[in-house]
Amino acid sequence: MTDAVPPTGTGPLAKREARLAWGLLFPTLAAVSLVVILPLLAVFWISFKPVGLANLRPPTPIVREDIRGDLEAPGDAATLRYRLRNSSQDQPILGVTLSDAWPEGLEASELDPRCAIAEGRLSCDFGDWEGGAREQLRIPVTATEAYFAGPDATASDPALTGQAQNVLTSFDFTLENFAQVFDGSEFWAVLGVTLFYTVFGTLGALIMGLFAAMLLNKSFKGQGILRGLYLFPYVAPVIAVAFAWILLFDPFSGSANALLIQMGVSQGAINFFGERPLALIMVTLFEIWRYFPLSFLFILARMQSIDHDMYEAADMDGASPFQKFWYLSLPQLLGILSVLFLLRFIWTFNKFDDIFLLTGGNAGTRVLTVNVYEQAFALSNIGAGAAVAVVIFACLLLFSLFFFKVMSREEGL
Repeated sequence: MTDAVPPTGTGPLAKREARLAWGLLFPTLAAVSLVVILPLLAVFWISFKPVGLANLRPPTPIVREDIRGDLEAPGDAATLRYRLRNSSQDQPILGVTLSDAWPEGLEASELDPRCAIAEGRLSCDFGDWEGGAREQLRIPVTATEAYFAGPDATASDPALTGQAQNVLTSFDFTLENFAQVFDGSEFWAVLGVTLFYTVFGTLGALIMGLFAAMLLNKSFKGQGILRGLYLFPYVAPVIAVAFAWILLFDPFSGSANALLIQMGVSQGAINFFGERPLALIMVTLFEIWRYFPLSFLFILARMQSIDHDMYEAADMDGASPFQKFWYLSLPQLLGILSVLFLLRFIWTFNKFDDIFLLTGGNAGTRVLTVNVYEQAFALSNIGAGAAVAVVIFACLLLFSLFFFKVMSREEGL
């Protein structure tokens, strides 16, 4: 009797289940691709484009029509005027043409050689326009009896057409945006501020969250109320807590300055958010205070899942509280601490609203995300702002690769 041999390979039923699974996952994968990948590709595309806020719309020819003079009786003379311009100051428009219904009963005394009137329509060919081109088309006209029985001379809307290249969709690329970003020492100073804010803000939030979790890991009266209070900085609206910090540390009416002066610690008011390097330290402390509750929640959940038999055995062996934390708790928390460090580092590196609300990026608190805003909107250089965003993406990608390859040794990371 021969032993049964298990089937090898993938059977028809398994293939059908795999196709069904991929079919069910496809809408989710497509949605994620549209939400994440397409905007990322758009930022990369724009970062190599010499594009500003004024270039977001393609150049278009613009025309306004009016009539100069009063046409009240047959034989009256006036001037039909068309004011034309290129909406872009630097992009040309090719093949500009004007077409408009010619008012019945008006006779043109003189006509521009680029224009012609045929079959009741005025047609003009202006050729190619350079950026910022402007001109006026003046046509002297005389009214006849038929004019007063028809519509007004400006009743019809003139059509001005032309072909222009959109800088966003063209295949003209440049490295000037990245050259502008890395030019001089400003970028490296901003990068240093960003790293200081990110590293110390992340480590401070983790350490403070760890201490808060150790404090509330024990059962005592009022534990639930204290947990709720610990969550307040994280769940409160950022604009509200930022405004509260600004009022609290205001150099003229802030309670913190008044308390320091009364205690004799300071001889005068301190501008906490307006002096270097104190402003950077304050925004980092705000980052720690606002986001330690997230670390606190995850660490506390992990601590409550640790087997208490180990601590009882350590108590019997005479281990001190520090020894129990260092040799029992900390090894069990390394996994969640690693994940929190990675997430908090990425989120803090991308943080914009906190610093912008507190200092606006002034007093040595200008980070890369604030630099993106200033380049794109304050200086109207969308391409340079996108280039800074690409640099942020590259920095975070390198950090993530380094983290997973070198620092993280926990299973499942």
